[in-house]
Amino acid sequence: LSSETDKMATTKPISKKRKFVQDGVMYAELNEMLMAELAEDGYSGVEIRKTPMRTEIIIRATRTREVLGEKGQRIRELTSAVQKRFGFPEGNVEMFAERVHNRGLSAMAQAESLKFKLLGGLQVRRACYGVIRFVMESGAQGVEVIVSGKARVQRAKSMKFKQGFLITTGRPAQLYIDKATRHVMMKQGVLGIRLKIMLPHDPEGKNGPRIPMPDTVTVLDPKEDKPMIQAPQKGDEKAYQAAPPMGGRPMQTPAY
Repeated sequence: LSSETDKMATTKPISKKRKFVQDGVMYAELNEMLMAELAEDGYSGVEIRKTPMRTEIIIRATRTREVLGEKGQRIRELTSAVQKRFGFPEGNVEMFAERVHNRGLSAMAQAESLKFKLLGGLQVRRACYGVIRFVMESGAQGVEVIVSGKARVQRAKSMKFKQGFLITTGRPAQLYIDKATRHVMMKQGVLGIRLKIMLPHDPEGKNGPRIPMPDTVTVLDPKEDKPMIQAPQKGDEKAYQAAPPMGGRPMQTPAY
């Protein structure tokens, strides 16, 4: 597959199946490279936009200043490395840095934060509860953290920390759940971190998906009640007959 990715930028016609495989391989390899390079700068994902003229690569991170580097030197180095690796023509690829507005709702950023806390010697339980508190304060509907491996003891075990509401299946899970996985190289062995965040519904699409949950029920306010017109009483019958109607003629009571 690596030989196929080297020929990505060529204009030779290829089948759609092969093109989707190439795009997926390129995304996976680029994501892995940027994850290793920009881990300390709050890397939160990458987006590739292809146009007939050029290819745009947008890096999402919490610290965009560090990603760009001094006078844009670091981003130019990354652009050059990507261009050589995937065989793009000169000046046909551009890289941009986009700042993540709410890092508490980014699973990748929080997984990296938890990773560095554990590497710093913080207890697993304390580190996980700190991340959960920060995520829930940022407006998430729910969060789940699973840490498995040798934590402080010789025998490996798995610890799960959960708070709030989380869905796991169906189309809403694909839209609302943000996932991230990290491996922490500890002294006693490797710790695995799996983090899930359920994003809130946002009509503007900044902090979460625009599409509401399918089971959402909206209760509308009731309409204002119009005042009912009361029928005339017996005492008001003569006055009611004497009052001319809309046409100008007095109303006549039918004889029974």
